[in-house]
Amino acid sequence: MSAELHITLAGAERVVAAGTTAGEALEADGRTVIAARVNGEPRDLAHVLGEGDEVEPIEISSQDGRAIVRHSTAHVMAQAVQELFPEAKLGIGPPVENGFYYDFDVPQAFHPDDLKRVEKRMREIVKQGQLFSRRPVSDEEAREELAAEPYKLELIGLKGGADQEESVEVGAGQLTIYDNLDAKSGSVEWKDLCRGPHVPSTRSIPAFKLMRTGGAYWRGSEKNPQLQRIYGTAWESRDKQDEYLHLLEEAEKRDHRKLGAELDLFSFPPELGSGLPVFHPKGGIIRKEMEDYMRRRQGEAGYEFVNTPHLTKSSLFETSGHLPWYADDMFPAFELDGIDYRVKPMNCPMHNLIFRARGRSYRELPLRMCEFGTVYRYEKSGVVHGLTRVRGMTQDDSHIYCTKEQMGGEIKSLLSFVLSVLRDFGLSEFYLELSTRDESDKFIGDPADWDEATEALRQAAEESGLHLVDDPGGAAFYGPKISVQAKDAIGRTWQLSTIQLDFNQPKRFELEYQAADGTRQTPVMIHRALFGSIERFLGVLVEHYAGAFPAWLSPVQVVGIPIADAHAPYLQDVAKRLREQGIRVEVDAADDRMQKKIRNAQKAKVPYMLLAGDDDIANGAVSFRYRNGEQKNGVPIDEAISEIVNAVEQRL
Repeated sequence: MSAELHITLAGAERVVAAGTTAGEALEADGRTVIAARVNGEPRDLAHVLGEGDEVEPIEISSQDGRAIVRHSTAHVMAQAVQELFPEAKLGIGPPVENGFYYDFDVPQAFHPDDLKRVEKRMREIVKQGQLFSRRPVSDEEAREELAAEPYKLELIGLKGGADQEESVEVGAGQLTIYDNLDAKSGSVEWKDLCRGPHVPSTRSIPAFKLMRTGGAYWRGSEKNPQLQRIYGTAWESRDKQDEYLHLLEEAEKRDHRKLGAELDLFSFPPELGSGLPVFHPKGGIIRKEMEDYMRRRQGEAGYEFVNTPHLTKSSLFETSGHLPWYADDMFPAFELDGIDYRVKPMNCPMHNLIFRARGRSYRELPLRMCEFGTVYRYEKSGVVHGLTRVRGMTQDDSHIYCTKEQMGGEIKSLLSFVLSVLRDFGLSEFYLELSTRDESDKFIGDPADWDEATEALRQAAEESGLHLVDDPGGAAFYGPKISVQAKDAIGRTWQLSTIQLDFNQPKRFELEYQAADGTRQTPVMIHRALFGSIERFLGVLVEHYAGAFPAWLSPVQVVGIPIADAHAPYLQDVAKRLREQGIRVEVDAADDRMQKKIRNAQKAKVPYMLLAGDDDIANGAVSFRYRNGEQKNGVPIDEAISEIVNAVEQRL
């Protein structure tokens, strides 16, 4: 065996001794660098290097580093649970966005006090500095060692099966067990079936916190036992964790479900069923403003409004190709006159029928159809969430039919249009995600068409100047897409508008137009959802603004507050003048004291309060009080009306 190895270390060639580990080559301290990427694969720092290996550090603050810390923390949590609850059987414990979880089969649900005990024991384990040690085992050895863990045995039995996706426990290769070793004696304190990698020591876990418990079906199937899931979070530093916890607190204050009820915008009557919201008058005003704005903008951009029914024969979705690929997201079919019907989950097949209803000429293209079309999708009850994940939604849907020569320019124009609209709604930080096909069999159509469509989207995205992130395998079954990812006021990212290129549906529906040379050609179809759905976009806006909408969207834009009852008629006259300018205004003539009326208006997040007393009436003025508590006294009525009208017109 050679005494030396040639490796590539962070891009530079190096010669190291045989038997050198990734951690030794990287001179890793287990604090900043907690794992390595060897030939592109994440490995423990204890991984022994081979000839020609390419080695790069995985820093704790990187995405991969955080995932490793979180998965390691999940192991520590599972160890603590089994020490405190010896009867607990292990499920799985993967890292997830912003944290981790582990599932357990226990006789009784965990209590909040149980979480405190588990977290205390976890801190003791972390302080002990137990070592994570990887050990390859055969299937038979794993079954013998984990004989008391029925769920782990099931995973071993599924390894390599056709329906088995790789998980944090098992993959397609050899099984491995991670032992948690006492740092002094080397004794095994706990072990788990796991692919790894892990941090070198529990001391490499800087910050964690257990968050909550919940129920979860084993392997996500309602046919399987329900386990108890403990969720936690873990970070590369206490400061980063504190930032995240503060974000959670802020997000809780902004929760659109809570604010929607407080501001009387919408509700979810149980009599209607899960995921089916109703909008109250104030919420209806916001929706109307959103729709009116979009009708105006789309009219200016050359869109033509169409309308389609809520029901259709199921066969329409066989033609479009949705039924084989999308059936699980549709509501079940029902029979009428011996024919299967469905409520529509999308509008595009019906727009194709409108295009096909008569002959089309190249002179009509690009043809831009749009619709506020209500669709219905069967979201599982576990994922339905307020307005942001519903079963009945109204899409501001558009389908553009164009020639291949027009395709690139149309996409660029669409992207510019989309970003302009989002900015008008107060969003300003964006990046783009390009979702493409992969090698799986979940996509239809000619790969050459996909390549052409993908390149057109990529070029438009790159020319926008925004950061572009690739999303391999994330495309719709019929074509690639660009999605606009927007950051809200507290830094969370939401997927909003999408632009999808589709060469397949026009072929399936046999859409044609007469070209300039008299031949019959197939158009390109572009799918565009700007809000995504009005419901979801409104939920995002509620949280972005914390319910304090800009004046143009606010259900009540002005409240008149008389200092005494005698001043109410004066403010009613001011309100009449504001209404003539299209302003939504109320005068609070209740018997409450003025200070309570001000508090009520602030609680309702009304942008403007106009106060009036004897001096104001004598001077033909009002006192201007803003939502943030600032106040201007003695403002002439004309000036006050002008300021409010200008703010609404300018969407301030």
